Parts: sequence; C-alpha cells; structure tokens
Amino acid sequence: MTPLEFDQKHLWHPYTNVEKPGPTFRVKEAEGVWLTLDDGSKIIDAMSSWWCALHGHKHPKITKAIHDQLDIMPHVMFGGLTHDPAIELGEKLLEMTPKSMQRIFYCDSGSVSVEVAMKMAVQYQHALGFQGRSKFATIRSGYHGDTWKAMSVCDPDTGMHHLFQGALAVELFINRPPIAIDEEWIDDPAANGLGELRALFEANSAQIAAFILEPVVQGTGGMYFYHPEYLNEARALCDEFGILLIFDEIATGFGRLGKLFATDFCEIEPDIICFGKALTGGHISFATTMTNDKVAQTIGNGSPGIFMHGPTFMANPLACVAAKASLEILAQGNWKTQTAAIAEQLRTDLAPAKSYTGVKDVRVLGGIGVIEMDHTVSADVAHGFAKENGVYLRPFSKNIYTMPPFITTPDELSQITAAMLKLAKVL
Repeated sequence: MTPLEFDQKHLWHPYTNVEKPGPTFRVKEAEGVWLTLDDGSKIIDAMSSWWCALHGHKHPKITKAIHDQLDIMPHVMFGGLTHDPAIELGEKLLEMTPKSMQRIFYCDSGSVSVEVAMKMAVQYQHALGFQGRSKFATIRSGYHGDTWKAMSVCDPDTGMHHLFQGALAVELFINRPPIAIDEEWIDDPAANGLGELRALFEANSAQIAAFILEPVVQGTGGMYFYHPEYLNEARALCDEFGILLIFDEIATGFGRLGKLFATDFCEIEPDIICFGKALTGGHISFATTMTNDKVAQTIGNGSPGIFMHGPTFMANPLACVAAKASLEILAQGNWKTQTAAIAEQLRTDLAPAKSYTGVKDVRVLGGIGVIEMDHTVSADVAHGFAKENGVYLRPFSKNIYTMPPFITTPDELSQITAAMLKLAKVL
C-alpha cells in the first residue's frame, strides 16, 4: 500500500466523504507561498492554509523560535506555573490589541477560544446574579468553529452544522447586517438591521448572556463584508440591555483585512475577543481569548470565584514563542503595504469575472479576494485543476476565493487570479 493509498483508506480529512475523498495531494515540503508535492511539482498555497500562514510557510524567524524553545522546554502545565514565553507573548499582545483587552486566556485552537469566550459570558452573568442569562444572540450566515457550543452559534439552517440542530442548544438568530461595507450607511433601524437587533434584545434580554459575531467579515458563512457602523450601534444596544459583546476575530485578525484587526474599522471595542489562525503565523495551533477588566473582575468576585476552564496544553511554550515571533514580524509594519498591494491587484485582476456567466459578485477587502457564483461550486473539481494551474484553491458554497500569504509577489498573485478566473468559467 502506497502512502497515499493508506491516507485514503485510513485518514479522515475535514469535510470529506471517506468513501469518495476526492483529489488529495501529498505535500513533501512547504516554504514561502509554495507547496512541493511528492512528485516534485509545486503549487501556490492561495489559501494561506486556511487563512493562517500570513508570512508564508517555514518562516525562518518563527521556526528558529520554535527550535530554540524545543531545547529548553517543550511544554509545562500552566496551572500554578508560568514561563517567560507566555509572559513575553502577553506583553506583545497588549501592545497590539484593543486597549481595553487587559486579560489574556491562552487556548488550544480557534474553536476552543470561542468556547472559552462563551463560558466567560455565562459565568460573568451568573456572577452578577443573572442565572437565567445563558443564551447567545448572533447573526445568520456566521461561523464560529466546529466544537459543540461554537456550533450552536453557527447558522442553523444554511451553515455547515445544520444537521446537528436537534442536538445543539437553541440560540437566538437575526438576519446578517444588510448594509455592505462599500455601501452608504443608512441611519434607519428598519433598513440597517438594528431595529431587528433591538427587538430581539427587548424580547429576550433576560436570557441573553452575550451577542457574538464575526466583525466586518463573515468568513465561512459566505465571505460577506458588512458595514462597521453596525458594530458601533450594536455596542450601544448591548450596553443598554446589559449584554456582553463578543468579537470572533479568528479569521479577521492580524492584518488580513488591510487593518490590523476588524476592531480598527470601528469606534468601539468588544467585551471579549477571540484570536486564532494567524496568531502563530500558521506554524502551530494556538489561540487566545482576551477580555476587559470588568468581565474578569466580575467573574473573580462571583461564585466560585475562579474561571472554570483550563486546557492541558494552555500556554504551550512552543506556541507562545511562535506567536511572539509572528507578532514581531507584523510589528515591522510591512503587512500594510503588502495587503494594500494585494488588494489593488486583486481588484484589477478579478474585474473581468464580473462579466462572466454565472458570476453574482466580485469583491475585495484587504488580502481577501472573492468571486461569488450564483450556484454552488465544487472544491473537488477545483482541486483537480490545482497541479495544472500551479495553484491550490479550495472553494466553498458559492465562493471561489483567495487569502494569499502577505509575502505573495505580483507574479505569484497573477497566477492565483488567473486560476480563479479559469475556475469561474468551469465550475
């Protein structure tokens, strides 16, 4: 049995039919934007390996940090112990993240950071004496991860987890913000979606612990870019009704949108914020949930006085040093010119798709380029073209999209956009 035959017989890949796994490529090496396959051919990772490899694969600064830490201390529990990598990363996070975010809880992955955020919100409300506030409000077309509670705030009808409806907690959903980021804001609650949000809060505030959403960009829910003024107004409504505001910045954080964080599009800050994916530059799994002093101190002053969560690999030193190195690369500021150049070229290169049959929309924000079709597209068909085009793309739902590493050159980006245009004609 060849290695690839073993893989197809025994290894279960994400969102895959084990009987019909579709085209799968065996990667032997990853460096920069390039993946080298087992036959020596190379393809561009136009997905940043699910949006996390901001600086490209095998970045020397990040890999050196991991190598050096491996010789000192690969791991130690975080209960009752601490270490310099966790402290130094925390200092760097406080330098870069929204100023009110003063408390840092390290997590294993993005989905876990959402679970932690939701537990924080419930425990906060309970500490205030509101035991009935255990539900969550959110917007449709959202996606917050694959773990159990996170699935409950993903879209229950059209989302990736709709078949679990009967098993998941029933949360409270409203329509997604109707005004796109490039449209003029309408100061009318009936037209901007805030009237619906107010009505939901008025009817259910005694049950709601927090309002959770992906700020500005809905990722897996459809690559929809909405107006940030919605978030400013939502903050005021949350304050009025005593509801916490949670931003899931797992996909949007660390420069992907052309600003360091989605909160930089807003005038407000959330109560809790989740970071993951690009936190380590895509080199090792890691995430964090950050919150303000109000939430942390309220939990501390309530019963039982401790936050009830503690992952085994919390604050793993290897992940901490990788994240610190990645943030230091971002702190140099090159990402600003990189994402601006990527955005400009994506707008130019993808513009012809607007006239293609079957194309509903073409949109770009920072380092994200999307061709939305008027029908569902096949990732398997796209994978079949990967070696021919020299580009790995993984469309989902109706979207052919790219989130290339920030280091992608104009020529490499041209190769990506050419592949997207080709797929828009055949998918």
